[in-house]
Amino acid sequence: MISGAHVIVYTKDADADRAFFRDVLGFDSVDAGHGWLIFRLPPAEAAFHPSDKPGPHELYFMCDDLKSEMAALARKGITCSAVEEQRWGSITRIRLASGGEIGLYQPKHPTALSLGTKKKPQAKKRRAK
Repeated sequence: MISGAHVIVYTKDADADRAFFRDVLGFDSVDAGHGWLIFRLPPAEAAFHPSDKPGPHELYFMCDDLKSEMAALARKGITCSAVEEQRWGSITRIRLASGGEIGLYQPKHPTALSLGTKKKPQAKKRRAK
């Protein structure tokens, strides 16, 4: 049974970006050894977009109120990009300490998060006759 997902963010400065996730975004973590932090993330969903080639993959955090979240980040000294309005949501980008970026958006579409952690009932096993 699949019990979770592990997201990998490739970066030129892992220590700085780990500090950003810990100190700015406030994500809890465990030390997997030698300061290698693994972060607990908010509930997630996955989407598959058509493309001519596989990858690169992207990381977006979702929020209920983009303007409020951007204001909270600004109070921590973090500047977000201009908000782009798309049919599927309002999006900004946050620059990480390494120079990489992650997305932050307020969806305009239904999200899978509303499904909660409810597990599907398993099919009953058939008995051999």
